[in-house]
Amino acid sequence: MDSAFHTIIEDFIANNIGVCELFLPVPLALELKKNLLELIDNDALKLAGVGNDIAITKNKLLRNDKIYWLDTAHGNLFENKFLAIMDAFVVYLNTTCYTGITGYEFHYTLYPSGSFYRKHKDQFQNNDSRQFSMIFYLNTAWKSGDGGELCVYHDAATQLITPTNCKAVFFRSNELAHEVLETLVPRMSITGWFKRDAL
Repeated sequence: MDSAFHTIIEDFIANNIGVCELFLPVPLALELKKNLLELIDNDALKLAGVGNDIAITKNKLLRNDKIYWLDTAHGNLFENKFLAIMDAFVVYLNTTCYTGITGYEFHYTLYPSGSFYRKHKDQFQNNDSRQFSMIFYLNTAWKSGDGGELCVYHDAATQLITPTNCKAVFFRSNELAHEVLETLVPRMSITGWFKRDAL
């Protein structure tokens, strides 16, 4: 995994956003997708909210995706393998970039056909613990025209990132505004944040 860690951080340093085409091992990504599909079949996902516990709303005009939080307490082998990679990535961030990350949170995300997430930033106004955002795509059959691209707003330009299988995206939670464009097919991912305790 060190090669993928290095690739995404080097791209982040150069471009203010890191993209790695094959961050997740393909077999693990397939198992995570299977797990997500099972959760969808069991109606385990919940409508995502806007804001944190202090100021949460559910606004379908802003976003209409569904989520399910990952947790080692679930005892799922593949979730735990994914979270072990995140543990190793935290060590990498803290030893090579001195980020002071102390924790993280990740959830499965499903964007049903016709759904989106309007332009926003990931850090809460009343809590700055989220330092970095990271997204992992699980879309094995995505093709041009399916929609659901991540649109990132840089100062002088926009960047479209396709949600193709095993790809990871990494950026600072408080810096880059971004949105998920309307998807024409179900769009699956794991989304999360690396956090630092408040000073």
